[in-house]
Amino acid sequence: MVSQNHKTIRSTSVFGLTAPAGVKTPVRVEMRYESSEPYAVNMSFHAGMSGQIDWVIARDLLADGLVVASGEGDVQIIPQLDNHEVVIIALSSPSGQAAFEAPAAKLAEFLDETYDVVAPGDEDQWMSIDEELSRLLQTDLH
Repeated sequence: MVSQNHKTIRSTSVFGLTAPAGVKTPVRVEMRYESSEPYAVNMSFHAGMSGQIDWVIARDLLADGLVVASGEGDVQIIPQLDNHEVVIIALSSPSGQAAFEAPAAKLAEFLDETYDVVAPGDEDQWMSIDEELSRLLQTDLH
């Protein structure tokens, strides 16, 4: 049975965008978790004049990255062995790459709040595969 008591968790933090020369620029990041999409964490990076850049990151990937280097390709989460207070979130797309220093404690706190809503391993109880397939099939792929 799919739960219908959906909840949204939101948190705002400041990550440090690391420039090639090692200069760090503060970037406000809004993290959002919706129990109706239990496997995903949505992150909105507010990049000043550039506007907002949205990424969807697997909740498990974010959690794993707090402990061990995780991810391949577009998203990598890397804990810092010399500074346990920081996790690197490296993002890559056809339009560019960015590396952010994120506060590990803030990410862990946010993940704990999501686990209070949807426990790890219970994600399938919060989404309807039939509804998701129907939504995907209705999308115009042309």
